[in-house]
Amino acid sequence: MRIFFSGILGSGIGPLAQLAADLGHTVFGSDAALGDAAELTAVGATLSLGNQDGTFLREIATTTGIDWYVHTSALPKDHPELSAAAALGLKVSKRDELLAYLISSSGLALVAVAGTHGKTTTSSILAWALHSLNQLEAHIVGGALPWGAAGVYQPGARFFVYEADEYDHNFLAFHPWLSVITTVSWDHPDSYPTAADYYAAFDQFRAQSRRVIEGLETDPRITLTGEVRRIDGTLALAALREMLPNVPEPTLLEAVNTFPGVGRRTEKLADGLYSDHVDHPDEVVASLAIAREIAADEGYKGVAAIYQPHQNTRQHLVRDAYRDTFADIAVLRWLPTFLTREDPTLPIITPAEFLAALSAPPERASADLDAALSAEIARLRAAGYLVWTMSAGTLDAFVRAHL
Repeated sequence: MRIFFSGILGSGIGPLAQLAADLGHTVFGSDAALGDAAELTAVGATLSLGNQDGTFLREIATTTGIDWYVHTSALPKDHPELSAAAALGLKVSKRDELLAYLISSSGLALVAVAGTHGKTTTSSILAWALHSLNQLEAHIVGGALPWGAAGVYQPGARFFVYEADEYDHNFLAFHPWLSVITTVSWDHPDSYPTAADYYAAFDQFRAQSRRVIEGLETDPRITLTGEVRRIDGTLALAALREMLPNVPEPTLLEAVNTFPGVGRRTEKLADGLYSDHVDHPDEVVASLAIAREIAADEGYKGVAAIYQPHQNTRQHLVRDAYRDTFADIAVLRWLPTFLTREDPTLPIITPAEFLAALSAPPERASADLDAALSAEIARLRAAGYLVWTMSAGTLDAFVRAHL
């Protein structure tokens, strides 16, 4: 097939485009942003970056033909490319419908990792285990993998490991051979107006799965840093037992315990400086527990956290849960919320409003993505603190650019 991907540099669409190319399909794509497209062009994708006014889509449809137009959920309904695709009479869908088709048509057994938190790490551990055990690989995960691409298909693979995102009900397009569910706590109010809606979607996902793994006690043999990562490893080990029943348990355990990590998930950027993908109070608690463990093990003076919340709509839902989340750290700097898919009727919660409601730490203040923050990070590192940045927005790129 000839498949056109809109938003092809996105963390969900890009790996899907790579997978489609690996499966032998012809890939085209566009993105309003400029960015690193080396992996996509390496697999033969033809791209237009920096503009999505529909011109490139019409050109490809007219000269080559397009069998399927796939777009990100973030695309507004009146987007020029969506309008152009409709006018051209193309088959149009979000990514979930195409992926479900690719998995089914390839005869792969779907191993889906779902949950509010921990999806990327758990699915990446599974992908790493298959890679390190020399199993044929097929996966899509939402993070940058240090050993390979985020979207891969190797001919002859038996399993497809997928980070099954619940946003916009994407995960309900699938009927997994095996589902791994990490934690479930109400999120994405723009897709699920009530907690009951959110939990009902996970109940439906469970019902669509042949087998479900969830709610396990932490395996004491898992040695990954941080309790939440040891829980992720426990779930991954249980899934590997189902997938590879003939591989000895010690071999599976070693594969889990040698997991090298994944980009933006407790990723070490430099000595005394880490980045974690965090946008919810539950994730703050889990992330800072890892930070405190590293700080204690490596002799840091304490943890200095820099936090950028994500999506004002979400923050109105969870703001009261932040009260005690920053206990037992030394320093906190709070950035303005990174805004996406917002409800314009909700007032923007300011850093000062968040900080005023916290019980700790005493050393806390607002901050911005500017030279003063760069200098503050340098000062804190020089003073012997472990600087722990948490964001699902622009803080990560800022820190990398100003190292």
